[in-house]
Amino acid sequence: RVAAISGGSEGIGRATALRFVREGAKLALCARRVDVLEAFAVELRALGGEVLAGPADASKPGELERFIPETVRHYGGIDILVNYA
Repeated sequence: RVAAISGGSEGIGRATALRFVREGAKLALCARRVDVLEAFAVELRALGGEVLAGPADASKPGELERFIPETVRHYGGIDILVNYA
């Protein structure tokens, strides 16, 4: 399964991402804070997760609209969509 999570690097988004990786899902994560997002992606990959991570700010027009097509291009589709942003 492929899970796309906005706001996926901290708080509930982080906990959700960890759970999905432990269940074997491929992840696409976006968040505003690039440094935190990239560090978390490294952590998830160390756990064996396949992770596509990119910056996106849900308060800025077009940023989430870019995230979804990028995820579909990378993985071929999305099975689970979680919006915490």
